[in-house]
Amino acid sequence: MTQSNDFALEARLGGILRVGVYASSICLAAGLGLSLTVPGLAALASWLMTAGLVMLMATPVARVAVSVVEYGLQRDWIFFTLTGLVLLELAAGIVAALVFRTKL
Repeated sequence: MTQSNDFALEARLGGILRVGVYASSICLAAGLGLSLTVPGLAALASWLMTAGLVMLMATPVARVAVSVVEYGLQRDWIFFTLTGLVLLELAAGIVAALVFRTKL
């Protein structure tokens, strides 16, 4: 992997993180604003805040997924394998949370 590939990868990953944080912040702010100002739209406000939190939690997962693809395209098999394992662990955690959740 060359230095220019490193910079391009870091720029792409930084863009993904930036977009994810901005999108989730907008949803969270809109949901909070609606819940404080328009009581009749509580369901929409709740949905926006939930969507914002899901986006915020999904942003690092998207970063790892893009990293796996990029390392595979660059044929950097060590980093491809390591980030692939991290992605599998994240996916296993999500599946475990969905399967073993309990309702209170």
